[in-house]
Amino acid sequence: MTACIVGWAHSKFGKLEGQDLESLIVRVATDALADAGLAPGDIDAIYVGHMNAGFVRQEFPSSLALQASELFRFKPATRVENACATGSAAIHQGINAIGARRARRVLVVGVEKMTEIAGPAVGDILIRASYLKEEGDVEGGFAGVFGRIAQAYFQKHGDQSDALARIAAKNHRNGAVNPLAQMQKDLGYEFCRTVSEKNPLVAGPLKRTDCSLVSDGAAAVVLTDLDTALAMPKAVVFRAAEHVNDFLPMSRRDITLFEGCEVAWKKALAGSRLTLDDLDLVETHDCFTVAELLEYEAMGLTPRGQGARAIAEGWTEKDGKLPVNPSGGLKSKGHPIGATGVSMHVLAAQQVTGTAGGIQVKDARLAGVFNMGGACVANYVSILEPLR
Repeated sequence: MTACIVGWAHSKFGKLEGQDLESLIVRVATDALADAGLAPGDIDAIYVGHMNAGFVRQEFPSSLALQASELFRFKPATRVENACATGSAAIHQGINAIGARRARRVLVVGVEKMTEIAGPAVGDILIRASYLKEEGDVEGGFAGVFGRIAQAYFQKHGDQSDALARIAAKNHRNGAVNPLAQMQKDLGYEFCRTVSEKNPLVAGPLKRTDCSLVSDGAAAVVLTDLDTALAMPKAVVFRAAEHVNDFLPMSRRDITLFEGCEVAWKKALAGSRLTLDDLDLVETHDCFTVAELLEYEAMGLTPRGQGARAIAEGWTEKDGKLPVNPSGGLKSKGHPIGATGVSMHVLAAQQVTGTAGGIQVKDARLAGVFNMGGACVANYVSILEPLR
């Protein structure tokens, strides 16, 4: 790959009162440029990842990035949306612009403000990322969609409630030391495993601790071509950046296989001439704990039906053979839709440059990222390493 990340910024995730869409965009855009040591006039193009779909009234957010500086005026700015993979989709547009030699330096912002509306309205928006003709009336909304996925997997491979609770506990334990995370609390395995008043069943076998959080937040990266990056103080190169889409209706695929995730990972590893064993960590899309479980299998960490082994034997712990979601993942960090994919790339870049603070994986040099939109419909895999 020819694109590199040379600067980044990341807001805290959570219910960010007093911060609207504009202020979040301006903050991370300004901070990412400062981190890269670039001025607004140096940027050739801007991509803003923002799902919205009714979370806020402000549509057409791309030019809000121009509020960061008058020097952004007349720069091309484009909004990108691809459900929960919106942030990665925006990054790919930046990579494509650089690859096509349409730009040398690109600013990518991912942002979402989800907490301005009530819970039922949030659920109504999220279910629109499913195939409404068949899945729009699923009880429990998008949690219900993944509840069905969990039930189908349980029917094939037995009750996996222990594995889901261990994944939730791991990610909350990791997120407890991530200052950017929405929920910085180690909940423990027993709490995550037990149905209780504070941890009720939400949909199918999924409990509250199996579901990611409704969040506000933003993240940004500055991308450049390879030649420009060589002169920058720091640079993280894309060894791979793959995107594949699968059918939208779950009825057209075996939803327990996450085949789009599998294909994206195979393409990324083959294109980078790496194996999964070469990676030092993975930030993966745990919108629900069952998603992380299926992603263990889809990425090739375990055979089909044996994902529980990876968490039971500690492989995906921070000190395991392949740490997964050392940031706490979407489960603990939060899941502001448009910001998520950019956030994952920021945190992976920090890991491979040794600047991840309390969530740092020792001696990390190669990081994988998997971000998906819908129920494994839009699938993005990146592999990052420091340029030098």
